[in-house]
Amino acid sequence: MKCDVILAGVGGQGVLSIAAIIARAAVNEGLAVRQSEVHGMAQRGGAVLAHLRISSEAIASDLVPRGGADIIISMEPLESLRYASWLSPSGALVTAAEPLVNIGNYPDLSTVLAAIRDFPLWRLLEASAIAKEAGLARAVNMVMVGAASPFLPVQAETLEKTIAAMFAGKDAAIVAANTKAFQLGRQAASKQDVSGQGGGK
Repeated sequence: MKCDVILAGVGGQGVLSIAAIIARAAVNEGLAVRQSEVHGMAQRGGAVLAHLRISSEAIASDLVPRGGADIIISMEPLESLRYASWLSPSGALVTAAEPLVNIGNYPDLSTVLAAIRDFPLWRLLEASAIAKEAGLARAVNMVMVGAASPFLPVQAETLEKTIAAMFAGKDAAIVAANTKAFQLGRQAASKQDVSGQGGGK
């Protein structure tokens, strides 16, 4: 078994926290994990790209080959398209729908979202609204972990426990909100079929 993941977003969106949660959960299940350094400008507003590889066998390289990613998890819709060439033909594109307009020539959002919906397998979430529903606006990244969880080779229960452990030093309300954000993200993704329209998975 192997699962290659590309994580994308901009600085300040918590891309590294997503990678850390998934990597720790995979290790907790006895899987091998390799993660690349972040590529791009990690300061707030700059593009961020990270590679995460999970396998039941030893992993030789920490870089996902172009066209080989099983999942792209993106915090921002345009960033998901920026790295689409890394996605395998059978891979899943999982992205937040809300744009973070950090460039002057940001494309028309409806055009960006339409391009995402052209992929064979995608999930598109109003992640900010879901995070607010969970009780913590900053928990958008945990919403995205939940949305991606059906495509990851890690049990949802392990991911949830890893989230709770990561925030264990915080107030109990913070732990609860991040856990709920994960659950709501997973539920929202499960309501979309492979074309993202209705149905259930």
